[in-house]
Amino acid sequence: MTKYMTATALVISSLLTFASAGTLRIGASPVPHAEILNFVKPILAKQGVTLDIKEFNDYVQPNLALTDGSLDLNYFQHQAYLDSFQKTRPLGIVGGAKIHIEPIGLYSNTVKKLSDFKTGATIAIPNDPSNSGRALKLLERAGLIHLKPSAGTSATRLDITTNLKRLKFRELDAAQLPRALGDVDAAVINTNYALTARLNPLRDALVLEDKHSPYANFLAGKPATLKTADYQKLVRALQSPETKAFILKKYSGAIIPAF
Repeated sequence: MTKYMTATALVISSLLTFASAGTLRIGASPVPHAEILNFVKPILAKQGVTLDIKEFNDYVQPNLALTDGSLDLNYFQHQAYLDSFQKTRPLGIVGGAKIHIEPIGLYSNTVKKLSDFKTGATIAIPNDPSNSGRALKLLERAGLIHLKPSAGTSATRLDITTNLKRLKFRELDAAQLPRALGDVDAAVINTNYALTARLNPLRDALVLEDKHSPYANFLAGKPATLKTADYQKLVRALQSPETKAFILKKYSGAIIPAF
């Protein structure tokens, strides 16, 4: 074999190795996102795709990491949050396959039913625009407040038209809400953080979004990434009957498949 043929063989061998050993670097919240990804990780490994899962405890860094190139995808957010995030930071991130719904809920250490809220009670809500509007919508559904009919997912406290109990609202980072329960009368908490704090949404929430919630969590990334074969393999694994069964069993209905 000549030196030229040897060099050519090495190049072809390297290309084949690269093509058969794809890696997807994906950022995710620890619960349930990373847990769901870890479930499909061995399935993808058999298909030649390595999932490099990086856990984040906030809602900002996973999007910034897509821009600086340290992540290929993330899995933690819904469309309303992504739209709000990119109003001030247009990073070119797009939503992909929908995987699950995390019903947001109202929790309290002291209040046992909605009618027990005292006048002037303080309720903590997420401080990002999409989830704060979502929290206010939940409180309206609970009958604690009323919002302007035109108020959508970006509702703010300025949209409150009726607040008979003169409730006060404290806006906090979503990850801090479970720890704030001892300092407020109640808090509207995203299910991923509720589960991390060992709260059972079906048992502990005073009111909870239902399966018709429009806030499905999805895979997100740059458009080019969402066209790759490795991404399609990930989607098929996440939207498989096996993954649906895993979600329903592990979270006992607190997390709802969106496919």
